[in-house]
Amino acid sequence: MSEAFYSQARLYDLMFPGGGPAVDFYRAEALRQGGSVLELGCGTGHKLIPIASDGRSCVGLDFSAEMLAEAQRKAEERGVTVEWVQGDMRAFDLGRTFDFVFIAANSLLHLHETEDLASCFRSIRRHLAPGARFVLDVFNPSVCLLADADGVRRTRESLSFVDPDRGNVSVDVAEIYDASAQVTRGTWYLSTDAEPDFVVASIEIRSIFPQELPLLVSLGGLRLVERFGDWTRRPFARDSPLQLCVCE
Repeated sequence: MSEAFYSQARLYDLMFPGGGPAVDFYRAEALRQGGSVLELGCGTGHKLIPIASDGRSCVGLDFSAEMLAEAQRKAEERGVTVEWVQGDMRAFDLGRTFDFVFIAANSLLHLHETEDLASCFRSIRRHLAPGARFVLDVFNPSVCLLADADGVRRTRESLSFVDPDRGNVSVDVAEIYDASAQVTRGTWYLSTDAEPDFVVASIEIRSIFPQELPLLVSLGGLRLVERFGDWTRRPFARDSPLQLCVCE
């Protein structure tokens, strides 16, 4: 999403409260791998804070200072220590390696250009300790859903939430799919009855199709070793909702 949306960290957490099987998966992976953990695009710490609470040494990197500030507040509230770093996942140097690195919740899809993705993967490779693993999850694109992105503003009932300050908040989204760029360009509208469109923010998300993902990973010197289709580790299939990828 745009910087304007990410500056609304509290609203982001109300809309996307976290928890669930994704957190359980990454928490289990971090425990299984052992050692230090790096999350790129960590946001407000939905996944990294629970991992840190298990005793792992954790670093979270994100582009948004506002999201990191909220992550720090939440970590202090839970009494856990995480090192939060403002940076760009396309090119970063933390001066150390990690045993487990991950990018969750489609955060990778904010990188649209092939070179940006390759640069990100190269940076990750430089930060992997011997025997380390890198895991990412992105949605499995549906051609039918992409074709339905017609620019019409529609309410997303599943995203509505209650803001303690504003009351009931509805979320509308209008999207158009740019096939040449493989990017869905959308506008999100947050409204209450008393305050229509109090947030209007753009979001541009790339689609990465299953056959191209191993090639993109390899451009950064990494290798896809496993790909699951959901959080239960079911093998990836053409109708799987996501691509849950393990790389080394």
